[in-house]
Amino acid sequence: MAHYSRLYKVVIDVPEGDHDQELTFWQEALGRTLARNERYPEYHGARLHGDSFALLMQRLGAGPARVHLDIHTDDLEAETARLELLGARRLQLVNDYWWVMEDPAGLPFCVIPQPPGLLNDQNAQRWEV
Repeated sequence: MAHYSRLYKVVIDVPEGDHDQELTFWQEALGRTLARNERYPEYHGARLHGDSFALLMQRLGAGPARVHLDIHTDDLEAETARLELLGARRLQLVNDYWWVMEDPAGLPFCVIPQPPGLLNDQNAQRWEV
C-alpha cells in the first residue's frame, strides 16, 4: 500500500545548561519566537516558510549538543520499514508515538506520524512500498 513521507523538521538538541542561551540565539537569528510545546515542555518550535519547514529545539537531559532531522509520514510502520531496508536502524519508540532511528552512519533521526490526509502529492514523496 502506498504512503507519503517528507523531511519536515530540523531539531536542535541542546543540553540543559545551554538551552536558554541557545533558544535566545535562534529566536534572534530567525526573527521568530520558538513557542514552548504544552504537551512536551522540553520542546520549543516554529513553522518556517508557511507549513513547508519547521525548526524545533529540544532540551536534553544528557548528551552533547547536536542537530537531527525529522521525517513525517502518514504510515509510521511502512516508513520505518522502508528506511530499515535502506540501512537505518530503529532505536526507540517514544511515547508509543514516534521512532528514534539511526542512519547507516549512526546519525540519529526521528520518524513522526502525521494524521491521514495532511501529506499528499503536493507536499510529500509518495512511496509505493
